[in-house]
Amino acid sequence: MQRFTGRVALVTGAATGIGFGIARRLGSEGAKVFVVDVDEAGGRRAVETLEAEGITARLAVADVGDEEGVAAAVEELMATWGRIDVLVNNAGIVGPTAPLWELSCDDLDRVYRTNLRGVFVCCRYVIPHMLAQEYGRIVNIASIAGKEGNPRVVPYSTTKAGVIGLTKALGKELAETEVRVNCITPAVVRTAILDQTDEAMVEYMISRIPMKRTGQVEEIAALVAWVASEECSFSTGAVFDVSGGRATY
Repeated sequence: MQRFTGRVALVTGAATGIGFGIARRLGSEGAKVFVVDVDEAGGRRAVETLEAEGITARLAVADVGDEEGVAAAVEELMATWGRIDVLVNNAGIVGPTAPLWELSCDDLDRVYRTNLRGVFVCCRYVIPHMLAQEYGRIVNIASIAGKEGNPRVVPYSTTKAGVIGLTKALGKELAETEVRVNCITPAVVRTAILDQTDEAMVEYMISRIPMKRTGQVEEIAALVAWVASEECSFSTGAVFDVSGGRATY
């Protein structure tokens, strides 16, 4: 199945984990993939791996919370391939694991900068190009924590709830265009990001999942691929659950 032949996708946080899995899936279906990540070494390895699999890929090193960096990355993409059809806002961090009263404002600001400001900034610079070409798909990676709230990760839960709210509002703003905006809410997925999370917290999150297991990167990527495709034409501002049954709303 080649749903993305002739399409260009920008995936943030695609050096590793879920982002890399999404980039690989979109590329395997024909997309040219623009990897945006703050990790230059990891990003280069990701691009090399994708190219070895026959996927056309390029890297832009940028912090998604840095407006100038994102603007430059989007400009580079347009200069390279002349269009952008899919934006996947995947870059995210968990932040410290502790009760709110033990966290600093800097802890909150650091998580907000990547998880929510980063989504806002990327959308701001990509949407004009999608409107000009009269087509686009934006997929924001939120979290089940944004629906239900996970204790001891208030900044993460709060910013992911913000991503859900941003998706709903932006989807309505663009509803009369050919640009669709949706988000995905994964439960815990076994990736390197879990190394930033207290093991007791991981066990707590798994215990809340009726399937009693973590999600697989490939499962997330498969759902993203549909939401990012032309087939997803009558859903916008929607929240797609991929949580093993934890939250079915």
